[in-house]
Amino acid sequence: MRLNTVRQGSGQPIVFIHGMGTGASSWKNVADLLADRYETIAIDLLGHGDSPVLDDPSEYTRDKALDDIDDVLATLDSPAILVGHSLGGYLALAHIATRPGVARGAVVLNTGPGFRDPEKREGWNARSRKNAHRFGVPEQVANLNLQEDSVVMDRVADIDTPVLVLAGGDDRPEYQGSGQYLERKMPNARLVVLDGGAHSMHEDTHARDVADIIADFEATL
Repeated sequence: MRLNTVRQGSGQPIVFIHGMGTGASSWKNVADLLADRYETIAIDLLGHGDSPVLDDPSEYTRDKALDDIDDVLATLDSPAILVGHSLGGYLALAHIATRPGVARGAVVLNTGPGFRDPEKREGWNARSRKNAHRFGVPEQVANLNLQEDSVVMDRVADIDTPVLVLAGGDDRPEYQGSGQYLERKMPNARLVVLDGGAHSMHEDTHARDVADIIADFEATL
């Protein structure tokens, strides 16, 4: 297993996936609040935190990230809930889209399912390439943010894994729009908008709200 993980607690496992340019430490506040009831596993994606930084740009793809997540899940004694923020939320959605039945459920924060329209997808990729220097990671690592296809959008109606979509009320409106889309299209998805929540609301004073929402969701599974 090549990813660094930060593990606490015992019980049903919850795997936390961070956004572009952050790391496992971004989940510390939430994980600390849940570790008395659950096994919490926060991962550093490749090129982030204490995980290796490889020079080969082809190592930084969605599918290789999903394989890395599989390696983490294989170390657990029971199926996990995936909790992802932004890029991490997209990876969680891509995981349950391409590996049905592996995760017990998913909680995704301020994220979206990607783009079906190739022009919109390439527009996203062009902006990501232009802004790669702002992510605080080596240039090749920023490739993780690129959208290669429309796999989540193509399979969204067939994803029956329970999903809670959490959007911050003070984040950009498109995340609430994405959440509404997922709630409408997925058979077992629900949207919750957290009043006052910003893009990284799990890192600030809303950490307890996020932890409580995750625990309430887990209790329904």
